[in-house]
Amino acid sequence: MTRPLSCVLVANRGEIARRVVVTARAMGLRTVAVYSDADAAAPFVADADVAVRLPGSTPADTYLRADLVVAAALRSGADCVHPGYGFLSENADFARAVEAAGLVFVGPDPGAVEAMGSKLAAKELMARAGVPVLPSVDATGLSGDTLEKAASEVGYPLLVKASFGGGGRGMRTVREPSELGEAVEGAAREAASAFGDGTVFLERLVERPRHVEVQVFGDRSGTTVALFERECSIQRRHQKVVEEAPSPAVGPDLRARLHEAAVAAARAIGYVGAGTVEFLLEESGDFWFLEMNTRLQVEHPVTEAVTGLDLVRLQFDVAAGRPLPAEAVSPTLSGAAIEVRLYAEDPARGWLPQSGRLAEFAIPADTAFRPPPGPGIRVDSGVVAGGEVGVHYDPMLAKVIAWAPDRASAALALAGALARARLHGLTTNRDLLVRVLRHPAFLAGETDTAFLDRHGLDVLAAPLVDDAGRRRHAVVAALAGAALRRAAAPVLAGLPSGWRNNPTAPQTTAFDAGTVRYRLDRSGVTADVDGEPVPLTVLGTEVTGPGRVRLDVEAEGLRSAYKVHVDGDRHHVDGPEGATTLVERPRFPEPTAAVAPGSLTATMPGAVTRVAVAEGDEVRAGQLVLVLEAMKMEHPVVAPTDGVVTSLHATVGAQVETGAVLAVVSEQVPHPETEENSRAS
Repeated sequence: MTRPLSCVLVANRGEIARRVVVTARAMGLRTVAVYSDADAAAPFVADADVAVRLPGSTPADTYLRADLVVAAALRSGADCVHPGYGFLSENADFARAVEAAGLVFVGPDPGAVEAMGSKLAAKELMARAGVPVLPSVDATGLSGDTLEKAASEVGYPLLVKASFGGGGRGMRTVREPSELGEAVEGAAREAASAFGDGTVFLERLVERPRHVEVQVFGDRSGTTVALFERECSIQRRHQKVVEEAPSPAVGPDLRARLHEAAVAAARAIGYVGAGTVEFLLEESGDFWFLEMNTRLQVEHPVTEAVTGLDLVRLQFDVAAGRPLPAEAVSPTLSGAAIEVRLYAEDPARGWLPQSGRLAEFAIPADTAFRPPPGPGIRVDSGVVAGGEVGVHYDPMLAKVIAWAPDRASAALALAGALARARLHGLTTNRDLLVRVLRHPAFLAGETDTAFLDRHGLDVLAAPLVDDAGRRRHAVVAALAGAALRRAAAPVLAGLPSGWRNNPTAPQTTAFDAGTVRYRLDRSGVTADVDGEPVPLTVLGTEVTGPGRVRLDVEAEGLRSAYKVHVDGDRHHVDGPEGATTLVERPRFPEPTAAVAPGSLTATMPGAVTRVAVAEGDEVRAGQLVLVLEAMKMEHPVVAPTDGVVTSLHATVGAQVETGAVLAVVSEQVPHPETEENSRAS
């Protein structure tokens, strides 16, 4: 029995909300968004026909409030709710609340969500269905000898994993018994914060597997199909970074076995709608059930690209009671697609999340949110230039997807689009993604979950622009700043700033990356960075807009165009080698308060979730001092050196801002007599 749908509330935010709205609107549905106070100006809010405010900023106060979301759906006249992914998408109680309100849940039945909501229960169910599973044991509430005994049964190395949720949160690798207690406590704490449930379990760790998953779909007529596999092996902190379809490691025979296992898993719970069955694939060809995600996946665009199917449209069709169409029942695989997750984070600094304003956000693309009709680049983003990346949510800026007839062509096209993107204002993982996509091992299909560790962040996270290029970018940035100043001059604006008819002292611009000295005269430009000559010829300079300059430059016989965006004291340079951001130092810096030596400062706004030391404690270099939670992840703060905690400013539950002093670790232990004499004097 079919039930026509006319209006959908999207119970999510960001790029997935925008993605759902695009297909819903194409199907003639009215669209409703819900938004937190932090998201009031976000693009997805403007995309929807109607938007309902959820008071507050944190997920717990807004997107995780099932009662508020259902009330918003009823108030706005929606007849169905699409949960997207994350938040309440795999919450059986939410699915039941939606149905109890007389609305259609665009997803599986609550019983199926519940069956797969606990990874522990899911593994037991899969074992009964004949799907291969790894040995594991529930670690909730265990400690001391009992915990160590459970770990020895599983065997080292092992993983501590949250039973509910995913995305790498609530997960720790343990190689030695001494690491076990802290790993279980940290995983449980993070899981409770992210998912509202601190249940964790121990599972045998498979070293260097491939992460391969199968897209499944079921309808209410009893049809269950597999829409080929995706490989998501390249990960950081157990979170996917690069995804592709099909997997370079999967041939016809292995694909048939994976499909059989995935369909068996879905049928074991009477699955309806879009779902993903994830496996760990060993080099031998053996694979093990990892988990089933009872929702649409972040990486669903690569499946759309190689099948030509709109998975969100299929979700709406199935939710309305319609059977899967013939093209989904008998899908075809065409070409290769690769997706990367572009994050506001710094891979070279422990994947430190970034927050703040995006001064520029432009990625060359052929389409957005919908499967491309042919070779090209697709961008699904939840941000726009001028927008803010806050601290309450995941720092993913966009998913960038390439389709091509073959895998290597897709990888190189995607790398080229990323390299040409203009991403100003926040540090991103763009350069790492480009290096991964161009890496010989990646192009050869030699991918597994240890890829980043094996090839090293010292190589993969290095800037695309080398030292010589950075010096050239610094000179270009200085000349662009001069051009902007001269363009604003009331007289002789056409003359380059600093131009002299006769030899004179050079102009100077100091950046965080070095000091540029340059002279413009009849012979051209003479420039150096910290005394290192930078030979170049400026062929043309054009101010293209407020704070924007284009310079045509010839260096070492090569002519190139550079685009510079000056935003306050930041000079963003985009050139053929890559991009560089330089911060101009003030000529007369204001005095600032000194930070005591040994101070541990917050690198981002966040909440203190644990304090592991007290004032007066002796600590060793690398020892945990406290834990900050920001952007849905825990970030340990450790002692930089052996010493004593002489000052502690952080308390559990406290909110801290970037730069706040959390603690001070002094290298020298203060002698009591010395302190007494100091006070007496």
